[in-house]
Amino acid sequence: MEAAYSMPFVCYSCQGQGPTTVPQNYYFANHNGYNASNYPPPPPPPAAYGCRTYNQCSYPQPLQLMTPPPPPPLTPPSSFGNKRAVIIGISYGHQTNSIKGSLNDAQCVKNFLISKAFPTDSMWILTDHPGERNPMRIPTRYNIRMAMRWLVEGCRSGDSLWFYYSGHGSQEEDTDMDELDGYDEAICPVDYVHEGKIIDDEINATIVRPLPHGAKLHALVDTCFSGTILDLPFMCRMNRKGHYGWQDHRNRRTYKGTRGGLAVCISACDDDGSAADTSAFSGVESTGALTFSFIQAMQNQSNLTYGNLLNSMRSTIRGAKERTFGPTDRQFSMNTRLQYVHEPQLSSSEMFEIYSKTIVI
Repeated sequence: MEAAYSMPFVCYSCQGQGPTTVPQNYYFANHNGYNASNYPPPPPPPAAYGCRTYNQCSYPQPLQLMTPPPPPPLTPPSSFGNKRAVIIGISYGHQTNSIKGSLNDAQCVKNFLISKAFPTDSMWILTDHPGERNPMRIPTRYNIRMAMRWLVEGCRSGDSLWFYYSGHGSQEEDTDMDELDGYDEAICPVDYVHEGKIIDDEINATIVRPLPHGAKLHALVDTCFSGTILDLPFMCRMNRKGHYGWQDHRNRRTYKGTRGGLAVCISACDDDGSAADTSAFSGVESTGALTFSFIQAMQNQSNLTYGNLLNSMRSTIRGAKERTFGPTDRQFSMNTRLQYVHEPQLSSSEMFEIYSKTIVI
């Protein structure tokens, strides 16, 4: 439980107060010419405070403890400018199902976006890093929902938005009958055991549907069961002949598109697939297969199309599998999660020619 925020009771008559700590940014007397003696003392408090004389302080009986005021509100990152990002990396460090690479992935995505002219003061980064002390940057269910709302607040034509998630994914039984497979996909905040998960219906309603004409959203979701995690109307799938084609997943009951903007999601696997973090890619740090292959493709090639991006990512992931297990070592690979990693999926709010449309972030 977090320590309660407290403010010492000060009697202006006797100047008495309990022990407290001084904030680092406190403006001390005599600093830069300021001298407290040049200013009159503060006025005495109202009579309700119980101070009767200048040298004596008494309290009405029985003693009524005052409720301490709430802590000052913490402000989210700046929402000005036409580039904004929400970056979420959850390791679940105190749980048995912890993830090694998610915190490293979040940092890599931050660095990548900085290279694409995303200002750091327009990024809301949420991680469960042990050293994180800002309560607004802990990836709780409440904070993630607030960050998603902040991402699209005041969005207008020309804005470029980015949503990144690395953590656990899940499937939940579909209760509103808007899923073809009967299951909603969900992400798992750090407190999901007690507070619950965030399902794809809410993600779509929060960051997809508000997008106005001329705005674009890119989402990179490195988690299991993530093929339709944004509930976008169209899925780009590869057929048996190795050709990509769009599948129409529009639902007649609920509109899942935008207000004219473009939303594109690149996810780690299909809705029934798994994702993995491994050191097989970098040889040093654990990293998500999707995150590593995406950043590598974007850094190694300029003017990349969505089709070329998918091909490059698939090639990187397949190469890592072969280097780790060999092309035919099926028996050994049964013990390693990387072998089960499915290939990246592309979904969008609208259909387009994937080998003609260049990625602009």
